[in-house]
Parts: sequence; structure tokens; C-alpha cells
Amino acid sequence: MEDFYTIALARMSRLAAAVGVAGTLGALVWKGPRTAVGFLVGALISMVNLRWWTSLASALGNTPGSPPLRGSTALLGMRYLLVGAAIYVIVKVLEITLAAVLAGLFVSVAAVIIEILFELVSSGKKHA
Repeated sequence: MEDFYTIALARMSRLAAAVGVAGTLGALVWKGPRTAVGFLVGALISMVNLRWWTSLASALGNTPGSPPLRGSTALLGMRYLLVGAAIYVIVKVLEITLAAVLAGLFVSVAAVIIEILFELVSSGKKHA
């Protein structure tokens, strides 16, 4: 079971990176560099958030090699304040549209959905 978890997390990270790059390139072509930068920043925040959640899940599940949970709880409570502050600075100071940043924030959600679909399709092939 450990191998499945590790493989799925690695695949989700690669999928998030691929969706982030594809979305950034699409935004660059469709709306220009300012929107592409906004999407990229949102995608990077999304991928960091995915990493934080997987670290928390590993620590709670006592996964071997996972970091201890001590400092994670403080960061868990503060991370959304940090993300909100970062988005505020990006939108107000850099004048990047909020929609581009918000679209980028869905990169890890897309990666998780693609992983779910991949597992559904691959498990169907194993039983067929």
C-alpha cells in the first residue's frame, strides 16, 4: 500500500507541474504575459499547498521518513493568511488580474482529478 501512495503522490506532482506549464503557455498565447505570470504564480502556490497537505497527511499517518508534526500545526493555521497576503500583493502591486491567479490555484485540483481518472481507468484494465 505504501508504494501505491508514493507513486500516486509523485504522479500528482508531475501532473500538477504539467498542468501548470500548459496553463501558463495557454494564458501567454491567449491573454498575454501578465496573465501568464498570474496563472504561473497561482499554480506555484497551488503546488506548494499540495505539498503541504501531503506532508501533513504523511505526518498524521506515521509514514516512515515523514517529518514530525511539531512545526507543521503553526504553519497549517497561518498558511492561508500567507497565501492571501501573497495574492493581495500580486494583484495590487504587480497589477495582475485576480482571475488568472485564481485559475492557477486550481492546478493541484486538476492534478488530483486526473489522478483519480487515471486510477479508475487503470484499475478497470486490471479487472477486465
